[in-house]
Order: sequence, then C-alpha cells, then structure tokens
Amino acid sequence: MSLSVAAAVGCDRAEGTTRSDDNTATVPGEVAQRANNPTPAAADNTDKNDRDRDPAALTPGDQGENETDRTITQKIRQAVVANDTLSMNAKNVKIITNGQVVTLRGPVKSDKEKADIEAVAKGTPGVQRVDNQLEVDVD
Repeated sequence: MSLSVAAAVGCDRAEGTTRSDDNTATVPGEVAQRANNPTPAAADNTDKNDRDRDPAALTPGDQGENETDRTITQKIRQAVVANDTLSMNAKNVKIITNGQVVTLRGPVKSDKEKADIEAVAKGTPGVQRVDNQLEVDVD
C-alpha cells in the first residue's frame, strides 16, 4: 500500500509533458515555440537612470519626514494620479517635499504635462516653493 502512495506522490506532471530548462512542465512543441520566439531584450533606460546617480539629485529618500511634508507630497500625488489627461510617466514622476519645498523629477510627455504638474504642486496648501526638474521625453 505504501508503495502505491509513493508512486502517486512522486509523479507530479501529466502524461505527455516534459521538463524545460527552467524546470517548468511544458507540452510537446512548446519548447520549440519558445526557441522561435525568444524573450525580447530589456529596455535600455540607462540614460533615464543616470539622473538618479547624481549625488546632488534629490531622491524619494530625501523626503521630509514631518507631517507637513508628507501631507504635501500625498496631496500632490493624489491630484496627479486623479488627472486623467496625464500620461502614465507623468503620474509616476518623483514628488519630493522637504522643508515645504517640492522637487519634481522624472520624464513627462509634453511641456503641457510639465506645466500641469507644476501648477498642481504650486496650488497645494503649505508649499513654499517648487523646483521643477521634470524633463520632456522626446522619444
């Protein structure tokens, strides 16, 4: 009896399947299909990441930890995300508030998006100044 249980437990794949190199079960022919359609190369966004390597550049780690700075950042983020006219890149810009000074960083699709996000930041209660470092992405 224990031999039949061990045999049933040891078999973890359906009949007619094989194991691929990444240890996942595949149906016959799927490996050949993967070979004909290789995974595309990852996007090269090195240039966009270079701006974060500048030691003088503010990053989200520089966000002020007091209640006022956190609230300002939260209100700006909520307004930006709620704006359906903005691109996904625009909705994902970095918003960093420290000492009630807001720094905006990241790519946007147009001058209009850049201006719209700056206007939201400037119109947020408690903001003393906005440093708009948003970059219009021409790609």
